[in-house]
Amino acid sequence: MVTFVALLCLLGFGFDVFFVNVGGGYVPIGSVLALGVGSVSAIASYYGGDKAVLLATSARPVAEVAAGASPDDQLKLRRLENVVDEMAIAGGIPRPKIYIVPDADPNAFATGRDPEHASLAVTKGLLDALDREELQGVVAHEMSHIRNLDVRLMTIVAALVGAAALISDWARRGLQFGGGRRGRDRDRDGGGGAAMAIFFVLWIVAIMVAPFVAQALAMMVSRRREYLADASGAELTRNPLGLARALEKIESAVAPTQAINRGSAHLCIADPLGRQINLKEGFWSDLFASHPPMAARIAALRQMAFLEGDRS
Repeated sequence: MVTFVALLCLLGFGFDVFFVNVGGGYVPIGSVLALGVGSVSAIASYYGGDKAVLLATSARPVAEVAAGASPDDQLKLRRLENVVDEMAIAGGIPRPKIYIVPDADPNAFATGRDPEHASLAVTKGLLDALDREELQGVVAHEMSHIRNLDVRLMTIVAALVGAAALISDWARRGLQFGGGRRGRDRDRDGGGGAAMAIFFVLWIVAIMVAPFVAQALAMMVSRRREYLADASGAELTRNPLGLARALEKIESAVAPTQAINRGSAHLCIADPLGRQINLKEGFWSDLFASHPPMAARIAALRQMAFLEGDRS
């Protein structure tokens, strides 16, 4: 989070130096604007991001879905509600609102700003594919995201990524109108010297790479929180193998989750877009993968199960 703020300040400060304050003095218009855009985006996402995600995925409340469901589907929905109740008690948090996403691909996500204002959504495909123990593992994983406040963190991070991309775009457009040239001319005439020239180059580089750096930071946070939610979910269920089997079934589903778009992908238990980068390890995956490799997550859960057996 500190890195995000520092990146926004760098973009805003450079805008002030090379576009705004070309006549001498310093008025932090760009810096204030950058922090303002980032703050407004974060606040808006904090209070309304969950509703936007649920609306974008066409998620419907479980009671509404149950009212028009077949008897078999009603049993699956009741099982889901019972499992959510159990995991809420185990985690010591309020029961989140439950939603169903009308998609045949198995997936799930949690959203909200805190345990008191949280929602948990699962796809219909998940209910059809998993048995009770596996469903319990997935629900525990998502409840861990809520209990650990990952839902708040990732919602704000997503907003800051958008703010960094927006400000970077503004700065690039400003360069096209010659603002940067006027700033450089002022530095030559006013004795700005080599230091300002170096800063200008660094600022140009920051403009170009800011969207990618922001996205890489967001993905790094997402991957770390996924590992934590796996471990915390196994702690709630005392059954790491249940979640491991669920992840194996989710991984074996080859079709992407069409109801969930790129903006919400980092919230899901598995990448809904089916991107190959999330299946690999290495430098580029470490930079841009939204989820850890599924094989590594499953191996860690199985290791937890073996350790539990050793202790018992």
